[in-house]
Amino acid sequence: MIIRNMVPDDRARVLAIYGQGIASGKATFRTICPAWEDWNSGHHPSCRFVAVYNEKVVGFTALSPVSDKAHYAGVAEVMVYVDEKYRRQGVGTALLRALIAAAPENGFWSLYSSIFSANTESIKLHEKCGFRTVGFRERIARDSSGSWVDTTLMEYRFPDEAVKEIHA
Repeated sequence: MIIRNMVPDDRARVLAIYGQGIASGKATFRTICPAWEDWNSGHHPSCRFVAVYNEKVVGFTALSPVSDKAHYAGVAEVMVYVDEKYRRQGVGTALLRALIAAAPENGFWSLYSSIFSANTESIKLHEKCGFRTVGFRERIARDSSGSWVDTTLMEYRFPDEAVKEIHA
């Protein structure tokens, strides 16, 4: 398996894997996979990685802004998705570690994840990669079947000296 930067040709596999996450009901409140243009515009252009196994994209990670306010420019929300056939094989760990390594060089000082509390695999993955639980949101929204969902808030903080000043 190799981890590399996401390129435009990866879009079909990225959206297919994201669609699996939507279908699982454990990864996102979205019910419909967005068009590539919408997905692309909602994510930072840096820190996008894919995991490739036997020339096939089997997972990806990317960052979304948490706010359009300038003082939050170095804070981003993490997404990490792995094809259901390749889970529990280290793909998520490799992707998240690549993202953590690249984030401070791209001006990010805080990475944030809001994970469905029932998604214990994702919570364990984030803990394994150095994220800490900073809170919970109870009954934050309803899922596609109308059931209330709790989320676990997790954060990865970089020391000030690690972050390259590019967001001003």
